[in-house]
Amino acid sequence: MSVENIDDIDQLKRINKALMTRVERSMDQHGNAFSMFQTAINLEGQVKRRTDELTIALRGLERINSELEIAKESSEIANRSKTRFLAAASHDVLQPLNAAILSLSVLSDLQETKMGQDLALQVERSLETMNELLKTLLDISKLDAGVVKPRLEPIPLSSIFNGLLSDFSPMANEKGLDLRFNYKDTNVISDRTMLRRILQNLISNGLRYTRKGGLLLGVRQRKNFVFIDVIDTGNGIPLDQYSQVFEEFHRGALPSGHDRDAESGLGLGLSIVRRMVDSLGHDLLLTSKVGNGTRFRLKVPTADASISFKPEQLQPSIIGFSNLNGVKILLIENDPAGVQALLSLFESWGCQIKIARTIDSTFSLLRDKEWIPDILIADLHLDHGDLGTNAVSHARNYTNINFPAIIITADPTKALEQQIKELKMELMYKPLKPAQLRALVSYLLDNKTA
Repeated sequence: MSVENIDDIDQLKRINKALMTRVERSMDQHGNAFSMFQTAINLEGQVKRRTDELTIALRGLERINSELEIAKESSEIANRSKTRFLAAASHDVLQPLNAAILSLSVLSDLQETKMGQDLALQVERSLETMNELLKTLLDISKLDAGVVKPRLEPIPLSSIFNGLLSDFSPMANEKGLDLRFNYKDTNVISDRTMLRRILQNLISNGLRYTRKGGLLLGVRQRKNFVFIDVIDTGNGIPLDQYSQVFEEFHRGALPSGHDRDAESGLGLGLSIVRRMVDSLGHDLLLTSKVGNGTRFRLKVPTADASISFKPEQLQPSIIGFSNLNGVKILLIENDPAGVQALLSLFESWGCQIKIARTIDSTFSLLRDKEWIPDILIADLHLDHGDLGTNAVSHARNYTNINFPAIIITADPTKALEQQIKELKMELMYKPLKPAQLRALVSYLLDNKTA
């Protein structure tokens, strides 16, 4: 039915209303679709902006990472350069320092007055302090640069404790202190050299700051680890100084009546301890009470398997001083100051000395069949790139004589120690201590085998 045929006004109104409702619905639907379209456009714009921002941020991060890599590489190069510089500087400084200590030993023996002897002793202490400072700074540099890598292995604690007790007993006795080691032997996983150095520094530090009473080293066994306690009855450390004691050159208050001197430390011992403990992955706990002493507790993992430890693995004890009068020593050394100092020292002991500076000059001296040396003492680094180890080996092969030999160096490494051991030679580090040198020469001559 067409609209023209509708006469009912109400019916027309209803039709009009229905049509208007349909139009409004249609408009609402189109409006919603348009709104959704606008929303989608806006979202797309926001996503694009966020994507651009993230892209810029990622490029910034890549640039920062690249700069960090460059900075890290530069830092590593700087650390390696610093280590090489300190190693070279230490070697160059240790050469004259070695000559000074050896010459001072001869000069001290010539002093007839108490004043002269006291002055010689004072100079000796100063030189020893300089030597200790140089070696410690080099150790810190190597640890910071990551040059020193721990060699973890099973270690019987007794193999370390026996030597420490022997080393520190004279110091404790001189101060009137009681030094005790209370432990049941067990095996731990650590680096032998680093672990010994850690305990050595802790014991030395404890004895230095203890006036009366003593020091106890004790071991507490747990399931998978041990606690190694170093406990003293010294001054104690205030709580607010716990972190400071591990900083370089920090030195606590000495016991009443003690003055600062060469024996009071450089404030580097605990700094070395902290670096070595961190390098090994061990834990170290400090507890202390002012006036009642201090405890350092080192946590070390235990070894799963037992170790068959042979006592001969320890360094032999060097005792006694043979009469060196008339002993023939072939000294292979290229440093003029070192040559003169050792020459004076050996002559003061009554030895006969001949000097070689290279392998060729060593051969020239050995061609004299009327003068056969009793022992060879060689610096590791000689002129023209020659090595003292090679000079000794060639001398042994040339003469078919298994000469006792001592290699002297200012550059200690584990690889060198192993090489010297395999070559059946002995190793001493500069600066040399005359008493130890004489003791080692005596020991080698007393146990000389053809």
